[in-house]
Amino acid sequence: MNKNQDLPWDKPRFRNWIAVARACHLMGQTLTRELQPLDIKTPHLDILINLYKTPGISQQDLANKLLVGRSNLSMLLPQMETRGLITRRGDPQDKRILRLELTPEGKTLTEEAIRIQFALIDRTMSVSTTEECDLIGNVMTRLVHELTASGDFGLASDAKTEQDGA
Repeated sequence: MNKNQDLPWDKPRFRNWIAVARACHLMGQTLTRELQPLDIKTPHLDILINLYKTPGISQQDLANKLLVGRSNLSMLLPQMETRGLITRRGDPQDKRILRLELTPEGKTLTEEAIRIQFALIDRTMSVSTTEECDLIGNVMTRLVHELTASGDFGLASDAKTEQDGA
């Protein structure tokens, strides 16, 4: 970068992107801390919420939705199954497919975790008006679409789904 070029942090897009990234990072750290009493971490919460919203989802579809490989899930799912939070069953029509569901204990834990997460989001976003919250959400949705539309990440089909939450 030569002396005649503007420094990136002087540009609004760069400066604001860094602010978004910092807020996201701090939110993740805070959520991790607030979930500690439940003995779950954010990757567990992502799985639990998705099973809550989509009972019987396949392990592959869950991996696609969470933007991770099946191998990442294969580390977490046995732990969650051992804790009695989830069950994995073969699909009746295709035994190669594993279907995932919450146990009653998993459902109760998920509902408590959702309450914790919602309280944190509500508390954090209370510095914004409803209109500002909608604006932030709309802009972030457009960013997700932009980042996934090219298909480089294999996520284009998930961009619309992500608008609905976890």
